[in-house]
Amino acid sequence: MGAEEDKKKKAKMARRKQEVQLQQEIETTEEWEEMIAKEGLWVVDVYQEWCGPCAAMVGNFRRLKNELGDELLHFAAAKADTVDPLDKYRGRCEPCFLLFAGGVLVGFVHGANSPVILRTITEQLAAEHKVMDGSVERKEVKDPLISNLEEREKARYDEEENEKEEEEDDDNVLDYRGERCNYGDTLTMSSQQEEEKKGFTVALIKPDAVRDGKVEEILQQMSEAGIEILAQEERQLSEEEARDFYSHLQEEDYFEDLVKFMSSGPSFALVLTKGKKGDTILHDWRDMIGPTSVEEAKDQAPDSLRAKYGSDKYMNALHGSDSPDRAAREMAFFFPDMSTPTIPIPGSRPQLQRTLALIRPDAFNKSRDEIMEKIKEAGFKVALQKEMTLTKEQAAEFYKEHTDEPYFEELITRMSSGPLMALGLARDDAVTAWRDVLGPTTNAKEEAPDSLRAQFSIEETSINQLHGSDSKETAEKEIQYFFPMEQTVAAIKPDGISTKEEIIDKIHEAGFRIAARKETTITKEIAEEFYAEHKDKEYYDDLVNHMTSGPTMFMVLSREGAVSGWRQVIGPTNPEEAKTEAPESLRAQFGQSILQNAVHGSSDASHAKNSIEKVFGQLEFNPDESEPTKEQEETGGTAQGEDGEKKDGEDEAAKPEGEEAAKPEGEEAQAQSEQTESEKPKDEGKAEAKGESGEEAQANQETTESQAKTDEEGGTEQKSEDRAASVAKGEDKTNDNKGEDAKGEEAKEGDAKDGESKGEDKAEEQKEEDASKATEESEKKEEETKDETKKDEDTKEEDAKKDEETKKDEETKNDDETKTEQKEETKTEEQQAAS
Repeated sequence: MGAEEDKKKKAKMARRKQEVQLQQEIETTEEWEEMIAKEGLWVVDVYQEWCGPCAAMVGNFRRLKNELGDELLHFAAAKADTVDPLDKYRGRCEPCFLLFAGGVLVGFVHGANSPVILRTITEQLAAEHKVMDGSVERKEVKDPLISNLEEREKARYDEEENEKEEEEDDDNVLDYRGERCNYGDTLTMSSQQEEEKKGFTVALIKPDAVRDGKVEEILQQMSEAGIEILAQEERQLSEEEARDFYSHLQEEDYFEDLVKFMSSGPSFALVLTKGKKGDTILHDWRDMIGPTSVEEAKDQAPDSLRAKYGSDKYMNALHGSDSPDRAAREMAFFFPDMSTPTIPIPGSRPQLQRTLALIRPDAFNKSRDEIMEKIKEAGFKVALQKEMTLTKEQAAEFYKEHTDEPYFEELITRMSSGPLMALGLARDDAVTAWRDVLGPTTNAKEEAPDSLRAQFSIEETSINQLHGSDSKETAEKEIQYFFPMEQTVAAIKPDGISTKEEIIDKIHEAGFRIAARKETTITKEIAEEFYAEHKDKEYYDDLVNHMTSGPTMFMVLSREGAVSGWRQVIGPTNPEEAKTEAPESLRAQFGQSILQNAVHGSSDASHAKNSIEKVFGQLEFNPDESEPTKEQEETGGTAQGEDGEKKDGEDEAAKPEGEEAAKPEGEEAQAQSEQTESEKPKDEGKAEAKGESGEEAQANQETTESQAKTDEEGGTEQKSEDRAASVAKGEDKTNDNKGEDAKGEEAKEGDAKDGESKGEDKAEEQKEEDASKATEESEKKEEETKDETKKDEDTKEEDAKKDEETKKDEETKNDDETKTEQKEETKTEEQQAAS
């Protein structure tokens, strides 16, 4: 008995020795520094003394080490309690694995998620081999857990300094993106409000509850409990995703059944918070859903959601994160683009944001002005504004995440019933602030009677009359939907050219990029063309005369909703009205009269496109439509492409490197060119070979002579000089065109002589027909000649093939004769040897 115990003890010690050999134990700062200075990839299990290393992963590490047999792969276990560089990891019970190479952090995994850990090790080991080979550089990463802690500490440390540096709101302006800018600067951001994380959890409404139609009931109970939904998504997990999500339960006997169940139908994933800080949401939600076992829930918490909606074991209707770290991982799993919810740190500057607001058709029709006034009273700046009417298809696309909701059809019908107002609102914490002003989506009159949804509700429908984005990420997507990036034409008129620098500053402050610019004095013809839509107006002549009285600066401006946005910035046409209705507008500040109102803007997207072509020619833009990318020949004036910011030491009027030049004068150059063409006499004998080389001119002359000869043979009386002029201009006139020209000339002569006989017309037609037949016969002969030439070439090829085959036959015959002679000689030798 004692011998058996000794044997077990020795085996246990041997296993421990193996584990020690696999993982180097790090308990001091000196040992830590020595370890990370060594070559290779080090996988470090960071643990707390009271809970020890993650024993469950040791077997996986040993198996990986044996499979790979890689000398660069090393394992260690480091005690956070005694290693100073790991002080920020102290007090955390969740397993944490850090990957170091070359003394820097290259990877990390929080939690004992075996597949993720092993995959991360394999990937980083391959990357380290490439680093050792010199083919890539080592990439250092930061653990977001530590980064957030450091940012929070820095925020607290800098709080006093930030308060001292805070400027009065009157000295700043919000640009259209909701960023705080100083006048005269280009999108200069001032310091934003420091933030700290807000508590949240992830909830799942599982396939059984979704299948039973319980989603709305559950959401209603969440709302009644004061729970706020930060994000939600309907999603059907694949088996692989279900395995990954529930990997911490892979040792349970029901794991495979759980995976099949979770991938059997759609689930609803939600990110939840509660209250100002959200610090109780994790505990409150788990209390609300009840124990994991449905039987226990019915017995211990009969009012819990699992007791109401669960059926058996893992089919318990709902899920809730069991720790903050797991909530963070689960949010990243379902909402990878979502930022961690935050709340402002008291005493620091609020965060400047923008959000989308919609005044739906019913409210727009009845209460638009009143709602706009309420928006301004709430401290919002209307940075983007557009009136539009959605089609039913567009409304369905915008609200597609609500497709399965019972109110969906009524929602899209109401949304497409008439014009609505889309607004880009900017303010401190705009997303949250706007949703607070709006009030709850349901029961607004009872729960928040002073909210906008309560004040402007309509009796005949349950659809609320105002919309607001539910997160910063959603706000950006929705703003892009209603205000896509586009271009417009802006002009600083002759009366405003002396203040162009101030106007350009205002353009930048409004968030526009100047994609192209040109300062020029336009001709009367161009001015008339540019303002052709006003031709019937009594002020038309005065407008044309004013626009030709001095230099004008034309610009292509790019921005989200550029057309309507620029119209909003410049204000009403009459500066006097502008001073009353929009005192901050450009026409209010720089205009003098309706005629001399400083600036011009395109009225709609179509007008903007036409104006760009008239002034700058054809410009191409990047997918984000921020600046032109197609180089064009500059024929006069200056055109400047910008990235929206002036570089230090760069003159505004100078053309920056990589500038995209635009064709000046627009249609004027084209009109002059067409006029010059039309004024040339038809029988001129010289070809205008502008820009042609000597060889090109000679080639054109030879072509002319050849064509003239063909014309003479066909009976055509057109002079060869006419053909030469036509070819030199790059024109390709056919015989039909010449015939029509000839007819036109004869028609004119006939008018002058009071008409000629029909017989002469027929003779001319006969002449043209003969010329056409002659041309056809010539082409036919040429084709026949080509066919004969091709036949001769084919015959030559066949003869060559026959010669080759004959040669091969002769070679084969010679080989056979040689073999026969060799056989006879061999036979003779054998006979001699036998005798």
